[in-house]
Amino acid sequence: MAQIEIRLPKMGESVTEATITNWLKNIGDTVEIDEPLVEVATDKVDNELPSEAGGVLIKQFFEKDQVAQVGDIIALISTDGDSAIPETTVKEEAKVESVTVSDSSNSTTSVPAALNGTTEGIDKNGPSGKFYSPLVRSIAEKEGITMSQLESLNGTGQSGRVTKKDILDFIENKPASNSINSAVKVESNGVVTSATLPASTSNSNGTIPQFKGPIVVANPGDEIIEMDRMRKLIADHMVMSVHVAPHVTSYVEADVTNIVNWRNKVKGEFAKREGENITFTPIIIEAIVKAIKDFPMINVSVSGTTIIKRKDINIGMATALPSGNLIVPVIKNADHMNLVGLTKSVNQLANNARNNKLKPEDIQGGTFTVTNVGSFGNVMGTPIINQPQVAIMALGAIRKVPAVIETPNGDFIGIRSKMYLSHSYDHRVVDGSLGGQFVRRVADYLEQFDPNREL
Repeated sequence: MAQIEIRLPKMGESVTEATITNWLKNIGDTVEIDEPLVEVATDKVDNELPSEAGGVLIKQFFEKDQVAQVGDIIALISTDGDSAIPETTVKEEAKVESVTVSDSSNSTTSVPAALNGTTEGIDKNGPSGKFYSPLVRSIAEKEGITMSQLESLNGTGQSGRVTKKDILDFIENKPASNSINSAVKVESNGVVTSATLPASTSNSNGTIPQFKGPIVVANPGDEIIEMDRMRKLIADHMVMSVHVAPHVTSYVEADVTNIVNWRNKVKGEFAKREGENITFTPIIIEAIVKAIKDFPMINVSVSGTTIIKRKDINIGMATALPSGNLIVPVIKNADHMNLVGLTKSVNQLANNARNNKLKPEDIQGGTFTVTNVGSFGNVMGTPIINQPQVAIMALGAIRKVPAVIETPNGDFIGIRSKMYLSHSYDHRVVDGSLGGQFVRRVADYLEQFDPNREL
């Protein structure tokens, strides 16, 4: 019978694997071409994958919550109408990978990949929220590696995920024992006040070791809520960012009275003409883009001791989701857009984010990020850099405040609309001079906004 192999497609730059979160078709079901077949989740976004062929689904090579690499066969579809369901299960029919592990005695051990995803003794998610693939857990179980040792590994996969190579390297170079230089002391409230630390401050490869957070014991009546997948990814990414980049934050207060008055004047006409609302966000992004052109070394990334100066200006905008989580869709080539184009891009990406319609490419390639803390009534914030970028700006709430107004006839007190801009930057490559001048330039562009501007 004719069979079509359905493979996990490439889903964007730097995405190498995905977790199968839900099969939308069962074995024996008829599938139309381009009909949604399976839901997958990457460290970027969740997606439905359409079938590349029409026919009958006869085999699933991955079960729910298992991880597939880009290019892996995830399903077989019969195109000649044969709907017979194989008697053997996926677990029995799937080819089990074996890896050879060399130890110090030059003996070898064959380790099954355990595609059924049930490695005894090692959970798929560690205490830190890290996900461990079935293969990694199988090797760990076979080699007697504990969860605490797994948690201590600096993975080279996406978001620090431990790969097969990482664990094999660890086994090959595993020290005889792991010494510690302090004991764990637990207070009566269940909080660890003296954490267990490695004997050295860095690993053999020079990277910063990962430290576990405090162990907290729930009290009677407390509610225990398990982090969802996205929250775990956000947590890992934020912890990684503050470990990698020394953060510095500069603040500037900007007078945006002209912008407030102009928007109030044109928003009705804009909504009527364009069919959507104009907010302050695209106006501020426009000013940020101008400032990036003036200070292009803000638009960079760091790779080891190399600085990568970005050609494109792609602005990420942190967007709160109804679930309480956060995602950062990206406006590509923002410097090529006028204010109307920026407004439409901001609105479309925000709506797609809230309705779970973002594509993987919508949240990739950002070179600078903006987060609007003012939407929650906050006047300023200290945002964490969205790696691998080197800077992020928080937009505070716009407030009416009394201010000194300078005129040729003297100074007087008036009511002005003002906001704080909080600029966090990576002090490895952005010094206070550059970081401070940049946020000041953004404020200058906002204050010089033409109140007679035409749409």
